[in-house]
Amino acid sequence: MKEKNTFHVNGYLALIVLILAILGGLYLFFMGVSGDDIRVLPMLLGTVIIILAFLFLSSFTIVSPNQAKAVLFFGQYLGTIKDNGLFVITPFTNKINVSLKVRNFNSSLLKVNDSEGNPIEISAVVVFKVVDTAKALFDVDYYQDFVEIQSETAIRHIATQYPYDSYGDGDITLRGNTNEVSAELAKELQDRLAVAGVEVIETRLNHLAYATEIASAMLQRQQAKAILSARQTIVEGAVSMTQMALEQIEDGQEINFTDDRKVQLINNLLVSIITDKGTQPVINTGDVEKSK
Repeated sequence: MKEKNTFHVNGYLALIVLILAILGGLYLFFMGVSGDDIRVLPMLLGTVIIILAFLFLSSFTIVSPNQAKAVLFFGQYLGTIKDNGLFVITPFTNKINVSLKVRNFNSSLLKVNDSEGNPIEISAVVVFKVVDTAKALFDVDYYQDFVEIQSETAIRHIATQYPYDSYGDGDITLRGNTNEVSAELAKELQDRLAVAGVEVIETRLNHLAYATEIASAMLQRQQAKAILSARQTIVEGAVSMTQMALEQIEDGQEINFTDDRKVQLINNLLVSIITDKGTQPVINTGDVEKSK
């Protein structure tokens, strides 16, 4: 199915025309029955005009803002009216209201496993609207339910593609890259809902957490990974600073250290930089020769 426009005429203009048609039909009818001889042709013509006018009077319909009406003629889809106002359409038709307003769908709290197999709780908000009334009404059964089921399916699929958290550089995670994950969810959801004539405006994760049964253990794991990552950064920085200090001392002061002195100096610098406690400096005043 594909949406198309259907016959509709401005209702205010049509109302004036139909009233004039009824008056004209009455005039012809009474002209045919008045007098000594009954004239069949004017009487029949007036009767037909009056009947047609009343048929079109019964086909008036009102379309509100952000609303559309799909028109069916004995089960056949004639088209959709999206213009707002009062209209006259084809008689003997069935009119189905379809809301074009932007709507929110808040998914239920889902428990799934991320890409590392950890159970997590996740939910999302989906903002959508109907853009093709024919597909929404005739290609799927209850498009609202279709949106809800496909949304939860897409959320489950996206959640299994990424880890909840990671300390590696460049890794996309559910917790650290919500914008990228939401964009990927919107793209997949749009592909799923295109058959229902629905446009996905935005998706956003509104709840993300480890499952209750592993929340405490995963918190300790997060803390351990954070400490390890921080220590690694500190060590890399300390090695770089120590190397830079040795180069500057040797180049600027024209001092050449022996291997033993270099090891001792490196040890002192690394301990001073890496330790999380304050260091106490020791001043070396040289060897004192005992007097005889």
